[in-house]
Amino acid sequence: MIPVRGVEGANIAVLGLGRSGLSAARALRAGGAQAICWDDNPQARTQAEAEGLEVRDLTRAGAFDEIAMLIVSPGIAHLYPAPHRVVAAAQDAGVPVDNDIGLFFRSLATDDWDGFDVAPRVIAVTGSNGKSTTTALIHHVLESAGRSVQIAGNIGRGVLDIDPPGDGGVVVLELSSYQIDLARALTPDVAVFTNLSPDHLDRHAGLGGYFAAKRRLFVEGGPDRAVIGVDESEGRHLAGELSEGRGDDRVIRVSVAGKLSGPGWSVFANTGFLSEYRKGKQVGAIDLRAVRGLPGRHNHQNACAAYAACRTLGLAPRVIEQAFRSFEGLPHRSQIVAEAGGVRYVNDSKATNVDAALQALLAFDKIRWICGGLEKEGGLSALAPGLQHVRKAYVIGREAAQFALGLEGVEVAICTTMARAVEAAMADAAPGEVVLLAPAAASFDQYDNFERRGEDFMTEVRARL
Repeated sequence: MIPVRGVEGANIAVLGLGRSGLSAARALRAGGAQAICWDDNPQARTQAEAEGLEVRDLTRAGAFDEIAMLIVSPGIAHLYPAPHRVVAAAQDAGVPVDNDIGLFFRSLATDDWDGFDVAPRVIAVTGSNGKSTTTALIHHVLESAGRSVQIAGNIGRGVLDIDPPGDGGVVVLELSSYQIDLARALTPDVAVFTNLSPDHLDRHAGLGGYFAAKRRLFVEGGPDRAVIGVDESEGRHLAGELSEGRGDDRVIRVSVAGKLSGPGWSVFANTGFLSEYRKGKQVGAIDLRAVRGLPGRHNHQNACAAYAACRTLGLAPRVIEQAFRSFEGLPHRSQIVAEAGGVRYVNDSKATNVDAALQALLAFDKIRWICGGLEKEGGLSALAPGLQHVRKAYVIGREAAQFALGLEGVEVAICTTMARAVEAAMADAAPGEVVLLAPAAASFDQYDNFERRGEDFMTEVRARL
């Protein structure tokens, strides 16, 4: 645990008692604060009380009279589409609002660091798609290289639950726009921006607000190195905003759209080959085509970003390549579930938006595609470049028929349930084809989360093999 610094004797409220909220309350208590907790869910309040935490109704009048700060869990709105009533009450009372990410960055460094030979480093990864895989891949490479490394944030443990890093230790964080947007302190040593596509637009009042939240990690965090995916205009803008000139190697540009040129530092993948250039000369290369855990163009982008981040810490290209080859991928992200009768079964339940699903479609040929769920804003038209790879779509979800209307030019079976979709896809699949779950939609119409949806897919596949 990382005790929160500078809070001794203070009353600090915590709103939301999920993983991040409970870890924040514990870390505040360890730092000498009185954590005063609230959650709209009675079960969450009961769990907090069982841990000996004080639970107090923060919705009552005068609840913030003696509160120094409010810590808000990332799933709770603080501005758009409207602030939670407890957040609004804190704002009305003039109480500062922060989250566990802000507490982490203000509390990480201690006096012990003065005696270290190498100060601990923090690598923070954000973006619309690929940030979990990129984060896990960086962690895997560093661990394989024998570095002391921990992973936390939007993946793994809560940021305040990790152990204080020791001499030369590295912390790799996956950070969502929700986590970045509210944090009052952001000071990563290396910050990574994978890409941007429309997501969480209601929470950020549009695409501009969504990008602005991501941007805070870089322009307010002031990282020593910034790894920026430049295949979208927002990434190119961000890279230019951070750079002092074409040769500024504090900014590492990453692409899978084509070769990057110029005197700066760049990492790009073209036809399955990763190349690193510095000062106009190639200094590293990896053949990604045989890396089983990183299939497809989107994973090659993740590999480029992870490679660049690891290079900033001094790892050699051959060390990174060796670690890539032992990376097995993450559950629910291009996860190979089984291979039988010449058919491969792939679980990409994390493809909860159109852009992520498109990348999954582009990664394979001859696809029996299981898709559907709670459709997000923007429609399905952006999937068009990948639909030529689809032999047939098997649509699930409560609004499966409506979802299917957006899949023009594709043979469609309305299945509604995962069981029917898997049964039909397996019956139709021929050797050389892929049965792919890449929903292009949220899971909440039928499942608690994308993990549960992916687990259902795997269960149904394995039961029929």
